Amino acid sequence: MTLLLAIVTGILFTAGFYLVLRRSLVKVIFGLMFLGHAANLLIFNIGRLTKGAPAFILEGNQTAVEPYAEPIPQALILTAIVIGFGVQAFAIVLFKKAYQMIGSDDIHSLKSTDRIA
Repeated sequence: MTLLLAIVTGILFTAGFYLVLRRSLVKVIFGLMFLGHAANLLIFNIGRLTKGAPAFILEGNQTAVEPYAEPIPQALILTAIVIGFGVQAFAIVLFKKAYQMIGSDDIHSLKSTDRIA
C-alpha cells in the first residue's frame, strides 16, 4: 500500500509540474490542485499507515500502544487542505480577472504590466 501511494504521489507531482508549465491559465489551476493533492499524499505516506489503529491513548493506558496512528500528519493534512482551497480560490479569481482584462487564456499574452483599455 505504501508503494502504491508513493507511485501515485510521484504521478501527481509530475502531472502537477507539467500542467503548471503549460500556457493555459486553466491548466495552471489544475496543476496547482494536483500539486496540493500530491503534497497531502506525501505527508500521509510519511506518517505511517496504520489500518484500524486509533490516533489517541486508550482509557486506562499511560502511553499509546503499538500500532497507533500518528496524529501530527493528520493535523498537517487537514491544515494543508484548507490552505490549498484558499490558494486555489485566489488563483481562480486572479486568473479570471486577468482573462477579463486581456481577453485571452494564454499566459504569454501577460507580457505587459500596462492596463489594456
